Amino acid sequence: MIDWLDEASLDFPPSHRALGPDTDAAGLLAAGGTLSPERLEAAYRRGIFPWYGPGQPPLWWAPDPRMVLQTADFKLSRSLRKTVQRFAATPGCEIRIDHDRAAVLRACASSPREGQAGTWIVPELQAAYLAWPAMHSVETWVDGELAGGLYGVNLGRMFYGESMFMRRTDASKIALCALICLCREFGIGWVDCQQNTRHLASLGAAEVSRGAFEAHLATHVGKPAPGPWTYHPDYWHRHLLTTT
Repeated sequence: MIDWLDEASLDFPPSHRALGPDTDAAGLLAAGGTLSPERLEAAYRRGIFPWYGPGQPPLWWAPDPRMVLQTADFKLSRSLRKTVQRFAATPGCEIRIDHDRAAVLRACASSPREGQAGTWIVPELQAAYLAWPAMHSVETWVDGELAGGLYGVNLGRMFYGESMFMRRTDASKIALCALICLCREFGIGWVDCQQNTRHLASLGAAEVSRGAFEAHLATHVGKPAPGPWTYHPDYWHRHLLTTT
């Protein structure tokens, strides 16, 4: 039995009370509550995130193990390196940060996660993230059009990746490469990926225990947040193309 959250409180139950791997909802910790920025921040600081579908109440998760991409372990394939080099050298190709967060959310909502038939980024969740300044979008633009991107949350020296999309080949991968550059520039060592997928594993992500994840948060979320969230083209060579 999971806890039903009090709408007036920002408290969450201890993460060890999340449903175990022998259930159909492993990692599910609680249900209900509001989606205010204050509640979202209270959740993310503890490694808890919302994930639910249309017609469901907010569902809050703390899975064990947790998929994490350590920025030092990011795997840049030869083909992706060439793609980034070509993008960085082509006029009209640029990375924008937080230029159109709403468009990125809508696009991600129409691009289901690997292995899922529908979206979990329901309209009320989109509104909640847009009202939260900690949410950032990393956007791939080509000739003035949004070609792909991703969004996530930055608290202290931690980034929580949420979702990505592409409208042109490799546009989401280019955005991820830009995120890695940003994280390296800002001293952010871990990107939370939440759940294990083959694609994430191919990029260097690996599972860590929930305990290890929460210990990392305890020492990094409270650090001063980096900023401003802007992207400089020099980051490609400073943090990726000449170092990986």
